[in-house]
Amino acid sequence: MIGAIADDVTGATDVAVALHRHGLRTLLYFDTPNTEPDLPPHDAVVIALKTRTAPREQAVERSLAALDWLRAHGVGQVYFKYCSTFDSTPEGNIGPVLDALADALEAPLVPMTPSSPEHGRTQYLGYLFVGERLLSESHMRDHPLTPMTDSFLPRVLEAQSAHRAGVVPLETVREGPAAIGKRLARLRREGVRYALLDAVEDGDLAAAGQVLGGLASAGQVLGGLRLVAGAAGLAAGLALAHEVSKIHEAAGDPPAHVPAGRAAVLAGSCSARTLEQVRAVIEHGRPAHRLDALAEPDPDPEALAANALAWYDAQRPEDGAPLIYSSLPPAELHEVQRALGRERSAELLESALGRIASGLVERGVTRLVAAGGETSGAVVRALGVTGGVIGPEAARGVPWILTPSLTLLLKSGNFGEPGLLLDASRTETP
Repeated sequence: MIGAIADDVTGATDVAVALHRHGLRTLLYFDTPNTEPDLPPHDAVVIALKTRTAPREQAVERSLAALDWLRAHGVGQVYFKYCSTFDSTPEGNIGPVLDALADALEAPLVPMTPSSPEHGRTQYLGYLFVGERLLSESHMRDHPLTPMTDSFLPRVLEAQSAHRAGVVPLETVREGPAAIGKRLARLRREGVRYALLDAVEDGDLAAAGQVLGGLASAGQVLGGLRLVAGAAGLAAGLALAHEVSKIHEAAGDPPAHVPAGRAAVLAGSCSARTLEQVRAVIEHGRPAHRLDALAEPDPDPEALAANALAWYDAQRPEDGAPLIYSSLPPAELHEVQRALGRERSAELLESALGRIASGLVERGVTRLVAAGGETSGAVVRALGVTGGVIGPEAARGVPWILTPSLTLLLKSGNFGEPGLLLDASRTETP
């Protein structure tokens, strides 16, 4: 059984749907369960944490707690899921969390890659590209919490970790599983703990998955590869290695449709794609309210939420699902951060969005669309949602999550076409 630990909510939904898409019965939990749930039959369990931008010690502690729970429930291979843009700071949290997980699992070598070709994230010779641009030249250079100014991943990772990082070049990956295994073994002999595999096409990830799934002899030599890490692309390759040809009928297929219901959109991501999606909603004429953190001299989340909910109460249902957003372009975002500080501004807006989500549900919203990993985390925490069933995808890697009383779409900031927020929040059933 595969157990995945994701460093944010949308990353967890992304990896869960990647596993589910390739036939693994997948359970998703928001945070490590503090009770012993009655688990249905399953092949994979995904735990969503909020550790990407948490203090390093807290990120490590929570990740180890998730690991303990997974191991207690029979997980044989652990997958640490981080963002396909390797979101982190010079202090971590990717490196410190990997070090802690690898030590706990006594994993001599940890293969990984953030490559996700379907989303335009590819690794070549250890350098990460976003589309045709190096990571350091992409929009991620101006990320409000984790600005990425270096594209060479071994150097980025070694700055955060106590161990060495190396590369499995594309030429080796394309030679197949045997060549990959030999390269991994060589890196291990050279004292490398983290092996970053090049991948520019889905086929590269599938080849890597044969080794990382423990099906090749090299995987057994390297201790069964107890810990693997990366974005959802590699998780999909890993799922393929388990040769599950279809969803197990015993678990029941996910519902074929998303229930209709009163909808609303909350957007907090400041990524370029989310800004496009917010703009599409506004240009379509939908009601939209911006959370202005600088409107008052001493802003607080309760007042921001109260103003937003008062605005929501004044809207007409026939005008369509309202949008409440704090997403800003880089120049305006930097102005807010200069005035309030980076951490305070993020905490203020996340707390406000969580309160707004609760208020919307109290007002009868049953279909909630959230854009951004931090926003999605704030929403599920505020609503007390502990998990759900993975439903159909509204966009590649963006599944609907079905709970007994709510239907949630938790979207990573960079995912989806420009019209995703607009389409996902239409009144009729998607």
